[in-house]
Amino acid sequence: MRQTGKMLLLMVFLSTGTAQAQEEMVRKEIQTNRKEGGTHLNIGADLVSRYVWRGYDYGNSPAIQPNLNFSWEGLALGAWGSYAFTDHSVQVNDSLTEHLGNYSEIDLYLSYTYRWFSIMVYDIFTMNGLNPNKDNLYFDWNHQTTGHTLEAILSFNGTEKVPLQVLASLFFYGDDKTKGENGLYGTGDKNNFSTYFELAYTFDISTIGVELEPFIGGTPSGGSWYGPYGGIINVGLFARKDIRITQSYSLPVEIALITNPQSQSAFLVFGITL
Repeated sequence: MRQTGKMLLLMVFLSTGTAQAQEEMVRKEIQTNRKEGGTHLNIGADLVSRYVWRGYDYGNSPAIQPNLNFSWEGLALGAWGSYAFTDHSVQVNDSLTEHLGNYSEIDLYLSYTYRWFSIMVYDIFTMNGLNPNKDNLYFDWNHQTTGHTLEAILSFNGTEKVPLQVLASLFFYGDDKTKGENGLYGTGDKNNFSTYFELAYTFDISTIGVELEPFIGGTPSGGSWYGPYGGIINVGLFARKDIRITQSYSLPVEIALITNPQSQSAFLVFGITL
């Protein structure tokens, strides 16, 4: 979410309350490709009932999330997007409702994985939902007006014996601003350097072919992305299973129960990978 649009959405989230995160998808894809060896070009897409990322709903709509990824050994370069099927509005206060159109996001990323660790850099960009050619222009990199947000991620991906994942994220440039004169995050002139931490543990229940992953995530301080103050913002459980369609093809499906204690919200999200 960018500038005014981001603030309006977060105000609603806080007052009312992918599914698999793109960074998790990238880590697992790299690990799979490294085991297979060689060079890979991956093309795919997910269909999700809601795009929920780090405890917040982006778009209030089912979405399609395409992914293009080139990887060689532990290095990966790719693009990921999320495009809502319907438009959405947010109620700012009793007298103001903001119409934001269809939520659209495109992220470019570069990552490297060595053994159990990954380093990633993301360029997160959201278009104007009502008019993609107005505001939040893609090639605008001015510090004060850009709709891009650059994020650095360091993660421990777990081992076969201890499948514990640890993630630390930092927004270091772009549309992540401190408080302005109105006291709201996202309206100031300086970078806020919003930070996020997450722990997850994978249980592979092979007898029924299900993978369970409880997770918990939080931020040490307030910001326009994660809420007005520090605390736990993302707690829940992923359940994943491959459903056999034919002898040679299985359809990966996922259900995620996601809660945000800070905004008092909860989501039950369904997704399939094409």
